[in-house]
Formats: sequence, C-alpha cells, structure tokens
Amino acid sequence: MDNDRERIYVETTIPSLATSRLSRDPVMAGRQIVTKNFWEQERHKYELFISQHVIDECSQGDPEAAQKRLDLIKGITLLPTTEQTIELAGIYQKILDIPEKARLDCFHLSTSVVFGIDYLLSWNCTHLGINAYAKVRGYNERHGLWTPLLITPEALIELSGEEQE
Repeated sequence: MDNDRERIYVETTIPSLATSRLSRDPVMAGRQIVTKNFWEQERHKYELFISQHVIDECSQGDPEAAQKRLDLIKGITLLPTTEQTIELAGIYQKILDIPEKARLDCFHLSTSVVFGIDYLLSWNCTHLGINAYAKVRGYNERHGLWTPLLITPEALIELSGEEQE
C-alpha cells in the first residue's frame, strides 16, 4: 500500500454511475457527471480498493453494462473477505437495521473499517449516509475500531479542493 496517498474503498454505485448512460433524471444525471469527473480527473490522487463484493455486484444485470463496470474496476487492489469483516458486517447490519437484500452494504463498510481505509466512496446514502455514519462511529469508538469517512464523490471533490486552498 502507498502510504503517501489517502485510501478509498470504491463501493459499487461508483462504477455503476461512471459507466451508465446519462439519465433523464436531473439529480441522477448530476451524480453520473460528478462520478465520471471524479473517475477521470481525481481518482489518481488516491489509492483505490475494492472487495469481491464489489466485483459480484458489478457482475450482475445486463451483460454489456456489467462488462463496462468490471472493466472500470480492473486493476484496483482487491481486499479479502476475512472472519473479522464477516463478523463486523453482521454487527453493522443489526445496528443499522439494514434489510437482508442490502446486507452487502455492511460488507463494504466492514471491509473499509477492518483495513483502515480513509474513505468509503458511495452514492448509497440510504444505508451508508450520515445517520449510518453516526451509529457506526459510535459503535467503532466504543470498540476501538477505525471509522472511514462515508462520502460521495461530490463531497470528496469539494473536500479535496478545500485542502488545496
């Protein structure tokens, strides 16, 4: 791992939005544009990581779209699933009351925590947003665990711009 650059865990919504056709919904289109800009202009400033869970999610759906997502994440460092990430994902699922169909979100989070990743980059603000962050941070502080910043590409670009000023 490169200790000079901050580390990002790239959650599945990032390759999904970076490779999809521009949406007619203006909010979604804005997210897609920001994500593509991050990918093209900002990502090289960071050390990127994924897990097998990202690969599995990117592989689902339309085969052509899946291949675009997989091509985008090719070469990103793959973090392993460990007993600790599995156990912690189960704890987070209970703490955050995440439904079974969305339990992979807990694995993205637990992997970021276990491997001390600086940022969990995601547009999934339903399960990985500010409310989740507060609960996870409280739990992690009580148990001496690292807490990554749960952040969207837009917020990370803004944060990066502020640090350069």
